[in-house]
Amino acid sequence: MAACMRFTRRVWKSFVDNKGHDQQCFPNLKILEAKPGLLRASLKIEPYNLNRVGTVHGGLIMSLTDTAGSLAVATKGQFLTGVSVDIGTSFVKPGGRAGDELTVSAVVTGMGRSLAYTRVEFVNAAGQLAAYGHHTKYIGKSAGHENDVKFSDDGETVIEGKDVDVD
Repeated sequence: MAACMRFTRRVWKSFVDNKGHDQQCFPNLKILEAKPGLLRASLKIEPYNLNRVGTVHGGLIMSLTDTAGSLAVATKGQFLTGVSVDIGTSFVKPGGRAGDELTVSAVVTGMGRSLAYTRVEFVNAAGQLAAYGHHTKYIGKSAGHENDVKFSDDGETVIEGKDVDVD
């Protein structure tokens, strides 16, 4: 497994181990791909992810915009992914029903010393764009953490920092 994938899964594990919002809302999120600046994940939709008409709740999509944007920042080697300063999502089609798989793609569109910008897209089980969002993170105080790493351009190896496998 590539170093970027190992690292990003390690960051996700730290989210889940915190037993906070992410663990409660989407504990079954699966990271499918992680390359520097790119994250792909999927989520099996559960009954508790639905709104009152039986489709994915918009709040779940908003929350996943936040989490996927954060994990995209992690693909750049940041263990602490900062705090949100701006987030928004547009809804295009229903995200799905219980039992469906929702696919998430997040891309880092820009990253400086204090801000990181991401774009997140959601594709429903029918292969349709269900929603898209943007997420801006303040990373000024989170950069330089002892667990941060630097990847090779392809994300296969850690070239600075410690490469630790997920438990």
